[in-house]
Amino acid sequence: MNTSLYLLIIQILKKHHMRKLFITSILLLFTIVSIAQKTKKDTLKTEEITVVKPYTPTISEAFKVKSNPTINDQNFQKETVNYSIFSVPVASTFTPSKGKAQGLKRAPKERLYENYVSAGFGNYTTPLFEAFLHSGDKRYNDYGVFLKYQSSQGGIKDVLLDDNYSDIQVDLFYKQFERDFDWKINAGYNRELYNYYGLPTSITFDDNVLDNIDEKQVYNSIYLGGSINFEDAIFNSGTIEIINFFDAYNSNELRFLAKPTFEFPLSTEAIHAEVLVDYINGKFDQSYASSNELTYSFLNLGVTPNFEILKDDLSINLGVKLYYTFDLENSSNQFKAYPNVTASYKVVNDIFILTAGVTGDLIQNSYRNFTQENPFVSPTLNIQQTDQQYNAFIGAKGKLASNIGYNVNVNYMNEKDKALFTQNQTLTDGTILAINAYEAGNSFKVVYDDVSTINASAEVNVEVSKEFQLNVGLNYSNYTITNELEAWNLPEFTARLSAAYKTEKWHVGTLLFFRGTTKDFVISYGDLPVNGSIVKNESYVDLNFNGGYIFSDRLSVFGKINNAVSKSYERFVNYPVQSIQLLAGVTYKFDL
Repeated sequence: MNTSLYLLIIQILKKHHMRKLFITSILLLFTIVSIAQKTKKDTLKTEEITVVKPYTPTISEAFKVKSNPTINDQNFQKETVNYSIFSVPVASTFTPSKGKAQGLKRAPKERLYENYVSAGFGNYTTPLFEAFLHSGDKRYNDYGVFLKYQSSQGGIKDVLLDDNYSDIQVDLFYKQFERDFDWKINAGYNRELYNYYGLPTSITFDDNVLDNIDEKQVYNSIYLGGSINFEDAIFNSGTIEIINFFDAYNSNELRFLAKPTFEFPLSTEAIHAEVLVDYINGKFDQSYASSNELTYSFLNLGVTPNFEILKDDLSINLGVKLYYTFDLENSSNQFKAYPNVTASYKVVNDIFILTAGVTGDLIQNSYRNFTQENPFVSPTLNIQQTDQQYNAFIGAKGKLASNIGYNVNVNYMNEKDKALFTQNQTLTDGTILAINAYEAGNSFKVVYDDVSTINASAEVNVEVSKEFQLNVGLNYSNYTITNELEAWNLPEFTARLSAAYKTEKWHVGTLLFFRGTTKDFVISYGDLPVNGSIVKNESYVDLNFNGGYIFSDRLSVFGKINNAVSKSYERFVNYPVQSIQLLAGVTYKFDL
């Protein structure tokens, strides 16, 4: 550095023709300064430097700015500063070592497939097939089909007629996702085959009579429906459904249901309202006592506004159900109103929640709904409406512990024209040919009566562990009948116990169901109704098991055992069920 600087100064001074003395003085001055400086040796080496302890400043070491700094408002003359940069490249011998990312250890994630096919087979010659297939773009649409087939060739002990059954179901759907709403349409077909095999055991039937009974009954449903859902709109959602239901005896029922819902915001709350349009029209070829055709037709227009109040631990729903109903066959109409008020109050957080309320409703009965409750009804029914005038209840729910939940409830309900099943009188003594298969004391009719019911129920859910859950439910009902002798085919006591255990590879579950004694009214051939007798259906226990094992994300097997106690009980008079039923199969999952 010193030699270069000397030469630079000499050249500059010579260039300007400075005097020799001045040059000599300058050289002498820099020589003295150079001697005074201590020569330093470059000790930088390519060695690894280890930091023993990094500096960690504390708050107490931070420079603190005074709250009220003193500002000197004197004017200073700015000094002109000239900057120059003299860049010198420096070679670096530092080579950083390559880092290696440390991955997190995770359990293998189960892959979820969107389609499946199941097939199985059981005793009583019971094949089972079920499939769900769908595709589409998750952002825009989804479409698919659901298929199901199950049948049994029967084989119930001591039954004289065929007791086989089958169930075929096909359901198609298409769903579209838009920016502010989505809509869906679906259509399908369902075919269920049953037999009127429940002949009275008190009658001896001739072979000729048995051979001329065509006990088969087939229920068919063709349906078309749709739904739509909006976001942040007064018209919140809506559903529509058209069902054509018909059987093997030329019975036909057409039903149209539309349920749009609305939401009207009021400050921080909102009024919710559901509108109902329910039209039903049906006919039977004849009544049970004559060959006259039976027809029925109803139109129900309803609206159900609700206003919910949420305040701290109190929740109240204030509503009402309003109907204007038309009996089109009898040219009559009337207005009906029902309460719809419910409330809940957290007495002790989630441990004890008190519930209470009063509700009511107009129930539109239908042939299709009756066959789902009792498939052995005759195609000669009297279809009416049930007026559930009120249902007042009080109860409590909550948690006894973090893993134990409970729900208890007591209610009093008053129903006008409640539907009850009772046996049709037999029209043969075993030697006379019955005109129709359901006239041999092997079918049921519907009678209506005003019924008051006191009901008490309790339910407990226990989560023993993540793998094991347990549920127990009890129900007791006491009926007060106005005209009939008993509440036909309604049990006073029912109980249910279910348990499920599931691991990563296998699962097993059980369902124990108890149904108390029920009563029916039987009128023998040629007797008057006053000479009929009350018969009992004994209580029964139905124990069922199910389980399965997962081989992979795609393949699994399953098994079922129904009526494991192997008791051929009768849910309805003269209709014993199959004893122990075994079924096993395989399920395969995949993506299209």
